[in-house]
Amino acid sequence: MGCSSSSTKTRKSETSLKAALIIQNWYRGYKARLKARQHYALTIFQSIEYADEQGQMQLSTFFSFMFENYAHVHKEELELRKQSLESEQDMRDRHDYVDLIDVPDSYNGPRLQFPLTCTDIDLLLEAFKEQQILHAHYVLEVLFETKKVLKQMPNFTHVQTSPSKELTICGDLHGKLDDLFMIFYKNGLPSESNPYVFNGDFVDRGKNSIEILMILCVSFLVYPNDLHLNRGNHEDFMMNLRYGFTKEILHKYKLHGKRILQILEELYAWLPIGTIVDNEILVIHGGISETTDLNLLHRVERNKMKSVLIPPTETNRDYDTDSKHNKVGVTFNAHGRIKTNGSPIEHLPKHEWEQIIDILWSDPRGKNGCFPNTGRGGGCYFGPDVTSKILNKYQLKMLIRSHECKPEGYEICHDGKVVTIFSASNYYEEGSNRGAYIKLCSGTAPRFFQYQVTKATCFQPLRQRVYTMESSAIKILKERVISRKSDLTRAFQLQDHRKSGKLSLSQWAFCMENILGLNLPWRSLSSNLVNIDKNGNVEYMSSFQNIHIEKPVQEAHSTLVETLYRYRSDLEIIFNAIDTDHSGLISVEEFRAMWKLFSAHYNVLIDDSQVNKLANLMDLNKDGSIDFNEFLKAFYVVHRYEDLMKPGVTNLG
Repeated sequence: MGCSSSSTKTRKSETSLKAALIIQNWYRGYKARLKARQHYALTIFQSIEYADEQGQMQLSTFFSFMFENYAHVHKEELELRKQSLESEQDMRDRHDYVDLIDVPDSYNGPRLQFPLTCTDIDLLLEAFKEQQILHAHYVLEVLFETKKVLKQMPNFTHVQTSPSKELTICGDLHGKLDDLFMIFYKNGLPSESNPYVFNGDFVDRGKNSIEILMILCVSFLVYPNDLHLNRGNHEDFMMNLRYGFTKEILHKYKLHGKRILQILEELYAWLPIGTIVDNEILVIHGGISETTDLNLLHRVERNKMKSVLIPPTETNRDYDTDSKHNKVGVTFNAHGRIKTNGSPIEHLPKHEWEQIIDILWSDPRGKNGCFPNTGRGGGCYFGPDVTSKILNKYQLKMLIRSHECKPEGYEICHDGKVVTIFSASNYYEEGSNRGAYIKLCSGTAPRFFQYQVTKATCFQPLRQRVYTMESSAIKILKERVISRKSDLTRAFQLQDHRKSGKLSLSQWAFCMENILGLNLPWRSLSSNLVNIDKNGNVEYMSSFQNIHIEKPVQEAHSTLVETLYRYRSDLEIIFNAIDTDHSGLISVEEFRAMWKLFSAHYNVLIDDSQVNKLANLMDLNKDGSIDFNEFLKAFYVVHRYEDLMKPGVTNLG
């Protein structure tokens, strides 16, 4: 009897163990599938982000092309602009920027006292937590003082650590103020005993870039030897035009925003380009190339690097009013408008400019060698061999860089010699990634600290968080797809020899990658983008279901609408550049002339007559001018959200 009872218990125990193993295996598989879906969503976000940056870099070649061809300037305008430039240069005197701006008694925000102390840091933090706006008078004064100190600094700041003085390195913040608050809460405020390096990309994308910049600059002025600021690729006024910081400034500082932008352009150029820790760790924003020359980079006149979108070029042109080929030397001021000047404008030599591009824009890859960064369009991809070569050449042990969002907030590669640190949590979407920072101390391994700013979605189950992420990712991917509808349709039809409206999955994936160039796993994504029949064939026109681009006028041709939607960010920057009186208006004639240059340079195959017709239609009051901002806003995508990603469908992977 006892033996039978014991045997029964054993069988029950074995059954329970098997059940537990089955449940455990199921859960592991379930979690792995969720992680795969999360990975695919992040891949979509990153691919589209890099494609946008590639478009921004391509603008540099267009501007060079425009400098050579843009002759729509009258002699009188040239003289007026020259005088404007000279007076603008005179305005850079502190008196005109700061002292003439009064702070009214009614202002109830933070009031800074110069010279600044740690009390002012506390004051700013508390004010910004209450969503107060710092008065333009103080913003300009902080920027002037910061620029004055930065001008005395070398291109690379040298920092020493010790057990009693560890160094904290933070990566991209991108205007996400809550992440900076979180870092200070967990790690303490900057001080003589708690030094920091902020490794670029303080601004753009997030909604609180000016607040972050003010906290960092004020902290830098209080502790100039213990808080270090490196330049990132977004500390660039032309990047700010596309990615939000310019609009943020002009929205928060309607009266003095343009002055703030002007001094910011100068401040960016004086930011150091790197930090060297304990003579063995190189900290730069992007990366390196096989030609990186740290000796040269220590000597370059970094203040001449105004923007990566203004490559070295001859800008001093003779103006000939009688010639049909008259040309004018042009460059851009801080808010993206063309400036003219009779004297040459200083630029870095091309090889020095390329060196800085590499350290601001490059990314590490697992493959050996150094090859063009086709994802971003600027800098390079560098492999483990390049890392070893450069580190060995300069007796360094490690490269710490930022520039790339990582799911865990950091990543180690190249046999531990390259560390990526990214400090903006929830960068693409709530729950998409953690933020992190590094603590360094001489003679010890780097220590990593992770965090995630908690919002309501962060308390949701992983399944719901992943669903939210991939819904957002699919939405922006569909917007990319619809912007190339005409090109994709032609590509599909060329593959569809039977005119059946269907393609194999591999044919469809080939067309998608060939036209969009996003380097995405299209087969895995197909279930969220298209209808697939029982034989596994794709109904390719379903790629465009539940989404369309709104036409501002019904007469506009679909191909033209798609093209204007696709290039709307580029065109906004270009039109702002030629809007020299800041009116928001350009003449129909200017619109046509600029479109001719744009379409020629970008090889846009659209009949000029279509553009002329649309320009005339958009001249609503028939005064010969177009409100180009309103014009570009008229092109937007409409989603049928109820069909975007229905619960229950097979998702990413």
